Amino acid sequence: MRHVISVLVENESGVLSRVVGLFSARGFNIETLTVAPVGDGETSRITLVTRGEEGIIEQILKQLNKLVPVIQVADLTEGPHVERELMLVKVATDRDTRAEVLRIADIFRSRVVDATTSSFMIEVTGDSSKLDACLALLTPLGVTEMVRTGLVALSRGEKGMVNKASHP
Repeated sequence: MRHVISVLVENESGVLSRVVGLFSARGFNIETLTVAPVGDGETSRITLVTRGEEGIIEQILKQLNKLVPVIQVADLTEGPHVERELMLVKVATDRDTRAEVLRIADIFRSRVVDATTSSFMIEVTGDSSKLDACLALLTPLGVTEMVRTGLVALSRGEKGMVNKASHP
């Protein structure tokens, strides 16, 4: 089963390496990984997606909690949450395909962030399945390059991980 794990860590060098090292040392794959400071400059949030049986995920969560720079760990998959990902995709176009590329971009409520006479760069945000669906329609038209950020996610409602007093 797919799991979205959020890890609040101290913002210091080597922390990401220790978290990733925990996964690789135990043979667990990380499908996506995003990291950024959360606003106070002292903590960062790592969001990662992995797959495994419940027992394996429970073992991962326990091991993560034991790492010293880790402040808090949550498996967001256990409750309601919002997931988003960003994709930039460059599509080669000609006179025959330009209108179709723009129509697909509009359908997925994406934005054209760069345009030349022979290509568009489109920014698409949403859950992973939305990005996959958009890419599936654009690929036959001439995708030349693509990059995705990996998943970011937050639990819905009042529940959260970050110390609210540390944010402006």
